[in-house]
Amino acid sequence: MKTQKPIIEIFGAEIICASCVNAPSSIDTYEWLQAAISRKYPNQPFTIRYIDIEKPTENDRDQEWATRILDDEFFYPLVLINDEVIGEGYIQLKPVFAALEKLGFTAAE
Repeated sequence: MKTQKPIIEIFGAEIICASCVNAPSSIDTYEWLQAAISRKYPNQPFTIRYIDIEKPTENDRDQEWATRILDDEFFYPLVLINDEVIGEGYIQLKPVFAALEKLGFTAAE
């Protein structure tokens, strides 16, 4: 049932999004998600990446997402799972967990 391990990506910047007052920083969101997912779904592999939208990106795809955020199409941090937008700005765990469970993740008892 399980496909390949999901790729979770957090696009963000060091400066907190102006529209996201009191939200954690993008890098804090990345670290928090990594810890929360590992805790809830132990021994279920996933890849998590942090992409800084204000620094040169690794490839055109990352640059395209970064440009869309910088052009105000999305708030940041922007969370993608397998290229699907899961959340932007103020990130919550529920939609992230729901997306992972759709991919076959099962929570630890």
